[in-house]
Amino acid sequence: MKIGMLGPLFVRLDGVSVTPSAPKLRKVLSMLAIRSGRLVPVTSLMAELWDGNPPNSCLTTVQTYILSLRKVFASATGLSGTEVAREILRTESGGYRFVAGTAELDIERYDALAAAGRRSLDAGDDDTGIRQLGDALRLWRGPALAGVPVGRLLEADRYRLEESRLVLHEYWVDAQLRLGRYRDVLASLAGLTVEHPLHENLHTQYMRALFLNGRRGQALEVFHRLRHNLVSELGLEPAGPAQRLQRAILTQDPDTERGVWTA
Repeated sequence: MKIGMLGPLFVRLDGVSVTPSAPKLRKVLSMLAIRSGRLVPVTSLMAELWDGNPPNSCLTTVQTYILSLRKVFASATGLSGTEVAREILRTESGGYRFVAGTAELDIERYDALAAAGRRSLDAGDDDTGIRQLGDALRLWRGPALAGVPVGRLLEADRYRLEESRLVLHEYWVDAQLRLGRYRDVLASLAGLTVEHPLHENLHTQYMRALFLNGRRGQALEVFHRLRHNLVSELGLEPAGPAQRLQRAILTQDPDTERGVWTA
């Protein structure tokens, strides 16, 4: 069984989807799966489902959703309902615990690859780190939990995952630039700077990659676009690194290639 949350939510067995279609059932599944191995209190499920205004029947309704999910897992694994309740979706004091077991969760694979990549970079092994971070980033199929009508708690989970993805992109780009692979990052940075028009570090990385590919004019255009976005949206000027890089590009400072301007 495979469960995916780095994009549209899915549950699959041998490539066949058994993903629940009911919106609130998808919420409960997401809450449990994203906290795999941890107790999810009933109160947290209620808060996510009804945003602090649960109906009188809320406890019975949550129990119904749990029963429905156990049927999904029974169908996907071939286990009986009793076995699912004992081995996969357990009832415990105050809540429920999803135990992945042999199930594959994309967020667990992502976290493992991201951590391994960071360790490789910290050890000075950029080649291995780039490969591991790239493998982690390729697990994403779109916005986290796409298709799930998230409430307050799941929105926090979604934001955490998206922020982790963005930071990983920054580490990946930095390592590529250290190895002189300027062309390899252009396409990613072009999309990321459009998606995050106020993100100064991504724009600074993009400027450097363009300049080192001989595209000085485009690098300066990226700076001016960033400055326009920051001033019009926040009333702020770009911070020191972006400004220092702009000056280095204008003067064609040889230190730009070594990244001295970031100091």
